[in-house]
Order: sequence, then structure tokens, then C-alpha cells
Amino acid sequence: MTFYPTDRLALFIDGSNLYSAAKGLGFDIDYRKLLEEFRKRGVLIRAYYYTALVEDEEYSPIRPLVDWLDYNGYALVTKAARQYTDAQGRKRWRGDMDVEIAVDMMEMAAGGADHLVLFSGDGDFRALVEAVQRRGSRVTVVSTVKSQPPMASDDLRRQADNFVDLADLSSIIGRPARLPRFIQESRGERQHEDEPEADAEA
Repeated sequence: MTFYPTDRLALFIDGSNLYSAAKGLGFDIDYRKLLEEFRKRGVLIRAYYYTALVEDEEYSPIRPLVDWLDYNGYALVTKAARQYTDAQGRKRWRGDMDVEIAVDMMEMAAGGADHLVLFSGDGDFRALVEAVQRRGSRVTVVSTVKSQPPMASDDLRRQADNFVDLADLSSIIGRPARLPRFIQESRGERQHEDEPEADAEA
């Protein structure tokens, strides 16, 4: 990654996309380490985290992560997930955050951010990256082609100024995938209170 100490940086994390990429590589994201790493690389002005939330649920596995991020340096962007029924009749949830990411990236580019880091491999963002580049900002895309299937679109990788494979960051911002809480408890293990759930973006 090419970063300069005077770069004004902004991070844009597509929560479900990053979760899927890390899961495909067999590790969890340590969001504290992620923030620390990018604070070393320039002047970090904002770190956005985007996710859809299922409303009216007594317990959501992503809620502990969202609460932790909100108190630990991230700007949370959330919206209600929409329920639908798939072809097999199963209840599913959809929560596309593409528009929210696009609006914030364009505003940051217009506001003088030098370097935008997009944590997503979604090819739908190619035109957005091109538009941001026309405003003078550089764009690094963080995703992976080392998972099965690969998570990063070829078009998006080619458009970005830099592409960083998430696998190459695993030793810096990752930790081994945690077992589900009920298995931890059965083994007498205890999760630290200041750390988010490992399986939060399921």
C-alpha cells in the first residue's frame, strides 16, 4: 500500500462484505488493530462502518459489534434490513448499503480527503471509484481473491489505484476465528467485555 504521512485518510467498511471475506480466509477482524494500523499510515479523519440491522429482534448477533464500534472510534451507518422469502420459502434479510457508501465517499472526496480506503470487493463500486478519482482522491480497495470463491471483482481491482488482498493484512488486523459463544462457555472460556462478538456479521 502506498500511503503518505500527510495523507488525509477515510475508511469505508462494507460490514457484511468484509465479514464474508475474512470468514472465507479463516480469521476474524480485530477492529481495534485495524483502526490503529491506518492511524499509522496517515491522518485518519473518519472510519465509516456500514451495516443493516434487523429491527424488533430481542437479540441480534451483530448488536455487540455495532455498540463496540460506536464507542471506539468508528462512525456507524446503519439502516433497517428488509425481510424477503427466497425461492425455497425461507425467510431472509437484505440490507444493501451501496448508496450510503457512495454518498459518503463522494462527500469525503469533495471535502479534501486525499486517500479513500474501500473495504469491499463489490464490482458495483467501480463507477464510484472512478468518480472519486476524477475529484482527485486516490482509492485503495481491500478485499480478497484468495478465498473460494474470490470476493473481489476484477473490474474494481483494475479501477482502484491500489488493491490490497485482505489475506496479506491478516497478521496485522486479524485474529484466529473464535468459536461461537456457547462453545466458549462450555469450555470455561470468557470473551473480553471490550471486544466484539466474532460472529457478529453472520
